[in-house]
Amino acid sequence: MRNSAIIRLLPHVKFPDLRNRIDSGLIAYGGELGINRLLEAYSKGIFPWYDYDSPVLWHSPLERCIFGINDLKISHSLRNKLNRKLFTFTFDQHFTQIMQHCALIDRKEGPGTWIFSETIQAYTQLHKEGYAHSVEVWHEGVLAGGIFGVSLGKAFFGESMFHIVTDASKVGMKFLFDFLKTNDFHFVDAQMETNHLMSLGARIVSRNNYLDMLEEALKHQTLQGNWNEYIKRSGKTPPFYGRGHKDGSVESER
Repeated sequence: MRNSAIIRLLPHVKFPDLRNRIDSGLIAYGGELGINRLLEAYSKGIFPWYDYDSPVLWHSPLERCIFGINDLKISHSLRNKLNRKLFTFTFDQHFTQIMQHCALIDRKEGPGTWIFSETIQAYTQLHKEGYAHSVEVWHEGVLAGGIFGVSLGKAFFGESMFHIVTDASKVGMKFLFDFLKTNDFHFVDAQMETNHLMSLGARIVSRNNYLDMLEEALKHQTLQGNWNEYIKRSGKTPPFYGRGHKDGSVESER
């Protein structure tokens, strides 16, 4: 049986149904990174991933790397760092800055960055609409690492992370997963398999299984809006929340 054609994504063209589709994982090319297009893509299990010299390429791997919401592995030494309050955390305070840092990291696995000026502009707009979020990790009052991703229904799509201080991105993951668990999220989509992600507890599922999980997650309301503001309204401040200072105190973001 022949592979399905790669779609040229013109403005009026929608993404195809991926169930039982035969392809390499590359679904479409072209189009723009507008808010509606990005939301359509994520809701169908598709994400943009491309390099500077190519058009926008839209992917949905045949095997998907995901974390169950309880699957993150935390070492004893990492837990000790958390308990010693070496790091504190905030949501949605410096989204664009987090993306800029992620664009500059030297990746040991996989291709180089897919984050360019147009990508940052597009996801910043998605952030302003309340669908894209950042975790800022602080060490002695200075930004030490961070994560950004997209939230739809009860699914979180992790896009990239970085660290300046050793283990900052790992403790950021722990903080993020705890928040997602508290808010009944189902899973975190890590998209592409790497040895690093697998060592942290990620697992691989088939695309059809992933689409089943995504369909179930999207039956629930999206936690839309600025998550820092959500924490203020809820009155339930997570542990270690706020920007830390060198004297060991924590400046509340409330």
